[in-house]
Amino acid sequence: QVQLVASGGGLVQAGGSLDLSCAASGSILRVYTWGWYRQAPGQQRELVAQITRELVTNYQDSMKGRFTISRDDVSNVAYLRMNSLKPEDTAVYYCSADVQATDREGYQTYWGQGTQVTVSS
Repeated sequence: QVQLVASGGGLVQAGGSLDLSCAASGSILRVYTWGWYRQAPGQQRELVAQITRELVTNYQDSMKGRFTISRDDVSNVAYLRMNSLKPEDTAVYYCSADVQATDREGYQTYWGQGTQVTVSS
């Protein structure tokens, strides 16, 4: 019943910026924690940023100060603002959401399809 769609990826030169969006739809009562993750070629998937329902944020050290995660609880959308991009930021970026559905207790984690971010030198 719940789907996440990530968008906003593309090709950008080093030092540039990109804005990613993740839209959740379906039978959603509330979203607890939103997360952004990325996976570069030959690498394991790693955490980029998280934001809780209470607006507490957590960033990977390499992204701290350059990336900003935010959320819109009216539209059920999460965002990732990426500034001062580096070639090593090149990866597929995935969003996740811990969602409490209208027809169940607790929450379930959903994942978006991923969006490619490529940073050229």
